Amino acid sequence: MLVWLLALLIFCVFLWNYEGQRKIADINDKYIFITGCDTGFGNLAARTFDEKGFHVIAACLTESGSAALKAGASERLHTVLLDVTDPENVKRTAQWVKSHVGDKGLWGLINNAGILGVLAPTDWLTLEDYREPIEVNLFGLINVTLNMLPLVKKAQGRIINVSSIGGRLAFCGGGYTASKYAVEGFNDSLRLDMKAFGVHVSCIEPGLFKTGLSDPVKTTEKKLAIWKHLSPDIKQQYGEGYIEKSLNKLKGTRSFVNMDLSLVVECMDHALTSLFPKTRYVAGKDAKTFWIPLSLMPAVLQDFLLLKRKVELANPRAV
Repeated sequence: MLVWLLALLIFCVFLWNYEGQRKIADINDKYIFITGCDTGFGNLAARTFDEKGFHVIAACLTESGSAALKAGASERLHTVLLDVTDPENVKRTAQWVKSHVGDKGLWGLINNAGILGVLAPTDWLTLEDYREPIEVNLFGLINVTLNMLPLVKKAQGRIINVSSIGGRLAFCGGGYTASKYAVEGFNDSLRLDMKAFGVHVSCIEPGLFKTGLSDPVKTTEKKLAIWKHLSPDIKQQYGEGYIEKSLNKLKGTRSFVNMDLSLVVECMDHALTSLFPKTRYVAGKDAKTFWIPLSLMPAVLQDFLLLKRKVELANPRAV
């Protein structure tokens, strides 16, 4: 009996892998829209899918990012300037995309634009520190999706939302994790709502990657700037040695940051081109071996492992 169960399991794994390798046809006839293409995942994705033959519409925040991307791309790739936090800009862009793609609609919408914001203990922060990453990572993503949704439904296409391991586990204080938790919730409700229209919704959860978003130098500078303006009471509660140890810890994260951005783009590729795309993709060794498994463990164990790292930095005095 055990042998038969094992054989059935092996067959199921084989079938799952086989079905996952089957691809859609007529890539050269399909349009995709990607946000956040100045640098990082979005930039690599735009160049990769352009080379594959898709008609790529790459949304960039800056003129320089747009120009650099177009310089190395084919004539199929078009760029648009887009600030996802500007409702009128998003609306105008959606109207332009509609006129550009025509009756074909939009096969793929990749919501990639995002910012890290400030990573710091909660009692260091203000409401404005939370507002910026939530405006970009959550409301920007939702607004772009709502405006592009009719075009994706027309093509019975794919929506890919780039979340984070920070959407599964609160490893830091600040608006980033709050925004990514909300992205996961929006993604799940959207996935259920779109099944009736033949639209598949996927979520990608990258680990820690070397991009402009996660630059340890910029992260360190932001944290130090907030520390300098904290009240003497807060500084006393954390101890003067806290900030130095904390910043050294941030610099140390470079040793286990994923360098290969193509791991995330490969997930996007599968979600766009597979006949049977996954609902969730995890990218990066750290995400697969530590962050995601930890997110599935009891909260008491999560707290122990995450707090152990923070206790090494300092032992805040009781308020």
